[in-house]
Amino acid sequence: MAVVAGFCPLLNYRAMNSADSVGPTHVTDQIIAARKELADDLADLTEAQWAAPSLCESWTVEETLAHLTSAARMTPFRWIRSMAAAGFRPDVHNRRRLNEQLGVTPAETLAKFRAAVSATTAPLGPSAAWLGEIVVHGQDIRRPLGLHGGPSVEAATTVARFFVSKNFAVNSRNVAMGLRWEATDGPFHSGDGPIVRGTTEALVMVLAGRRAYLADVTGDGVETVSARI
Repeated sequence: MAVVAGFCPLLNYRAMNSADSVGPTHVTDQIIAARKELADDLADLTEAQWAAPSLCESWTVEETLAHLTSAARMTPFRWIRSMAAAGFRPDVHNRRRLNEQLGVTPAETLAKFRAAVSATTAPLGPSAAWLGEIVVHGQDIRRPLGLHGGPSVEAATTVARFFVSKNFAVNSRNVAMGLRWEATDGPFHSGDGPIVRGTTEALVMVLAGRRAYLADVTGDGVETVSARI
């Protein structure tokens, strides 16, 4: 999901937890838990479901999962080498890396993802951004399939707080500006202005630019958000 400029030594989620931990649950643990839950939710998909379009533009459900595997396996060195080989075109980089993680069958693609569930390395960036990767793309997969799983309120809250403060993988801070964001199922709230209200998950997905979630939020700020995404 993210395109990160620059290069740094290998990052490890656990090393970043001292700065990024939220309450009793560290961001690393939230990432791993979200991956495990997604893998379990996809265990019984049909061939047609694997081939269905996700909310992530131009990717199927299977391709989106392969992208998540690629992200989990990425390191700063692999990222910069891959981006350079792709002429610093993120779409080319993403396509090449997800193709590496596609199996011969969807079952093999899922097995590759399961094998990466506990990975703790990532390219440069706050660990909350990589939690956002699995939270947003997890719902990109679940939503069109009608699956009822999703991120915990705690994980979604971590991502929501990050999204309103930074433009990183998505222009979420620009979406959030000048509006009051209020979660109906958790502690997240931010900003002043016309209100956008919904579950923490819905707020995260709207901040990530997913128009499918506009139907899940209410308030006099929704029209403004709709124009922005």
